[in-house]
Amino acid sequence: MADESMVRNLDAQARAIWPQELPLFARYALPPEANILDAGCGTGEISSRIAELYPQARVLGVDIVDEHLALARARYARLAGRLRFEHQSVFDLALGDEQFDLVLCRHVLHSIPQMDRVINELLRVTRTGGYIHLIPEDYGMLHFQSGEPDPRDFWHEVPATMGPATGVDLFAGRNVYGVLRRLGLVEIKVDYVIVDTLRTERETFAAILEAWRDGYAGPIGEVTAVTEESAIAYFNAMIVNVRDPQKYAVWMLPVVSGQKACACPAASVAPYGAEAVNQSKPVAASAPGAA
Repeated sequence: MADESMVRNLDAQARAIWPQELPLFARYALPPEANILDAGCGTGEISSRIAELYPQARVLGVDIVDEHLALARARYARLAGRLRFEHQSVFDLALGDEQFDLVLCRHVLHSIPQMDRVINELLRVTRTGGYIHLIPEDYGMLHFQSGEPDPRDFWHEVPATMGPATGVDLFAGRNVYGVLRRLGLVEIKVDYVIVDTLRTERETFAAILEAWRDGYAGPIGEVTAVTEESAIAYFNAMIVNVRDPQKYAVWMLPVVSGQKACACPAASVAPYGAEAVNQSKPVAASAPGAA
């Protein structure tokens, strides 16, 4: 996460995703002087946009990468009166219960173990009636045209083996909905940001893939059957696909949200993984959610 490629990635992802994500915030009924938490804020691209979207709100961004936090403070010093950044872990927030009207956690849940534990912690600091807003990535939701090497082979093989090898759920996007239902959230919604070669500048999309290549090819080579050299070749094929005006590619990102209905302690959830997903029995929330 501290690799320089992540800084490039966060910048490109914000440019690609925010224009479609922005209208979704209109559904949250927040007080004018809302308290908002951005959990896993990275270099502050979205924390700053949220502070500008809600000009009377107080926004706290937390992360564990000090280099990213320092960059965020420097970049967004003009907002320091209402926007601050702190070193905190999303697993154990040094914050009191029921403090925030809106809690964001974007591009985090798919990259950490025990995402259910983190969602519980996010709910703990969310006020009754407040909202959580999540972007859990799902690596079964990327599609490129066939090539040599074929990106379809990469996305079929790598997430299925890298997730179990690292203890994370690389298909979190489709699984978070069930976690929120079991935790009793209401007004659950699943929307999609579509990063593709029609809605997004091709060079912005390519910049995301270049950052992924530079940051993740090595780890992929260490824990999967795809070597680092092969991973680089696959990413390069995807980048060529995205830059070719005659071709199409798409990355679908779930945006999952819900409202905290009561002040009771969050329910416990079994450790999350592929086997747990298959074996779990859904429990209805206290009110129907909408997907």
